[in-house]
Amino acid sequence: MFDQILDLVKQHLGNNPQIKSAIPAGQEDEVHKEVANQISTGLTQQAVTHGGVGGLLSKLQNAASTGNPVTSAIEGGIASSIGSKFGLPPAVTGAIAGALPGLLQKFAHKANDPNDPSITVDSITKSLPGGLGGALGGFFK
Repeated sequence: MFDQILDLVKQHLGNNPQIKSAIPAGQEDEVHKEVANQISTGLTQQAVTHGGVGGLLSKLQNAASTGNPVTSAIEGGIASSIGSKFGLPPAVTGAIAGALPGLLQKFAHKANDPNDPSITVDSITKSLPGGLGGALGGFFK
């Protein structure tokens, strides 16, 4: 699932001229990987919190809404992580975190699209740590 999230991050952030120009040259790949890592970790944590993958995807459908708990939980981790690891100023980390709702909506759309096999409920479930996905996979659908 990480590779699919990384592809979404590269595509989404790369298509945003404000963000693209703010990331220092030569650091794009590392920033993209860190953002994807934070999203992947955050989604895993949020799946457990929101009743599994089904509950998570339901919350992500409305990721752009103000106060979305999934988006808010992941945004803080991203801004903090890329700010400290790459020395990016708050304006840049804020812009990257601000792009998160749209990115998460794309993720949810792909997961719910039966014609797009790149991200599926099963692949998300299997990516949960500690065998939780395998043990509770049917429960999360």
